[in-house]
Amino acid sequence: MPQFDPQKYDYPSRRNVVYARRAMACTSVPQGAQIGLDVMKAGGNAVDAAVAMGAAMPILEPTSNGLGSDCFALVWIEKDRRLYGLNASGRAPRALSAAMVRELGHSVMPKDGWIPTMVPGAPAGWAELWRRFGTRPLAELFAPAVLAAREGVPVAVNLERQWGKDARRIAAAMEQNPAPHAYWWSRFMKEDGSPYRAGDLFRWEEYAQTMEELAATDCESYYRGPIMEKIVSFSRETGGFFAREDFERYQPEWVEPITADYKGYTVCEIPPNGHGITVLMALNLLKGLSLPRERESAEFYHKVLECIKLAFADTKTYVADPQYMKTRVEDLLSEEYAARRRALISGTALLPQAGDPSCGGTIYLCTADPEGNMVSFIQSNYTTFGAGVAVPGTGISLQNRGANFSLDENSDNCLAGGKRSYHTIIPGFLMKDGEAVGPFGVMGAFMQPQGHVLVVTNTVDYHMNPQQALDAPRVQWIGDLHIQTEREINPAITRELAAMGHQVEIAPSNLDMGRGQIIWRTENGLLAGGTEPRCDGTVAAW
Repeated sequence: MPQFDPQKYDYPSRRNVVYARRAMACTSVPQGAQIGLDVMKAGGNAVDAAVAMGAAMPILEPTSNGLGSDCFALVWIEKDRRLYGLNASGRAPRALSAAMVRELGHSVMPKDGWIPTMVPGAPAGWAELWRRFGTRPLAELFAPAVLAAREGVPVAVNLERQWGKDARRIAAAMEQNPAPHAYWWSRFMKEDGSPYRAGDLFRWEEYAQTMEELAATDCESYYRGPIMEKIVSFSRETGGFFAREDFERYQPEWVEPITADYKGYTVCEIPPNGHGITVLMALNLLKGLSLPRERESAEFYHKVLECIKLAFADTKTYVADPQYMKTRVEDLLSEEYAARRRALISGTALLPQAGDPSCGGTIYLCTADPEGNMVSFIQSNYTTFGAGVAVPGTGISLQNRGANFSLDENSDNCLAGGKRSYHTIIPGFLMKDGEAVGPFGVMGAFMQPQGHVLVVTNTVDYHMNPQQALDAPRVQWIGDLHIQTEREINPAITRELAAMGHQVEIAPSNLDMGRGQIIWRTENGLLAGGTEPRCDGTVAAW
């Protein structure tokens, strides 16, 4: 048999934009995209496909999401001529508070163990999408996930690096407190204690059994049945904070998408507690600036970075669970406020501070079906494997979304029982003149809004096709005056950015620069798809 290194690629390669006439599914793992397309070929719609993909992705890409994740979705229903938004983010245990976390010795929210875990929203999100818009039986949609978990799936190339890196983090957490983490270690490490590598087969029979129970109960068992009892019992036994009531009272929420006009296009995002508003605020600033003819220039990257920094300074200050936000979304998105913030931008890098608007690891997937319906869907653990906590007998590994809470009692985003945290995962959708152009997304924690802004400018300002819009080099603001650039950016540009006052770091890995998918509908009614070159993504076309 041939011997080769799956991590070695000496020669550049290129992906072309993919066209389809009837349907399309895109995500970061080839098997996931194929599952979505198979569902639509069997008569399911774009929502059915997204639900089936969402249910399978935790076993296909466990380094980014799990059965204990949250999810959000933007759903275009062609017959309604309307875009719907679903917020299926979790809530903190009611027994937990900022004061309690501080008393336990933490000055900031930890990322490991029980403290940052929240009631997972993803299973409830799948069921809610299916109940409202699905057409196929839930058992049919979950069947690919069951089969994948039972027979095993080969570990994708890029998962190897993430698996190894996060195993070290959770090993360190186990040394401090083994009880919550020991079962996770037994399921996600090989028998010899090493992390899975590219080409290894990963199986999880308990995941298959849980998916079968979820299908039989329309996911109710997770929140008001035997699966919930297992989660709460394990939490109680190992120092967690969950109670039955936390799960029994949980429901996802249908929300009205928020939008901004960008040069004739309508960019759509989920409202807070997600930070999709960061995208819209940055674009509001950017549309009032003159962009250079050539994208590959220090001027382009500087202007984009300055707009992103100003938007982030505000959203990281003001975005929280909507019930706790003192600042109005309409004030943050007002043209008058954008003009005042835009006036701060000059030719020198700005140290961003929040303004005063009151005075005036993640997976992403998208689908499109023959009826014109489209879904933009995102699902996440937050940091790779999340809290490093897995519930025995269930196949559930829990997210650590609560790490985004503040412990400052004066913050709108301060931890409180039953509260939703500031959330980084954001599905995007593009429209023009009331017509759906299509879904897009770029996953990767605080890179996500920055990736959205780059995709929109690549598409609208520089007329790039979907694949080119994802291929283009990226920059990322990482705090204060610090930015990261990809190695593909001309060194002359990075030197000029440094001269402008940016503290430039070359990104050590392009996995940290976001991973996206796009489906656009063309003028002649075809679908055009692009998939992320920085991961193992695929466009499945019909």
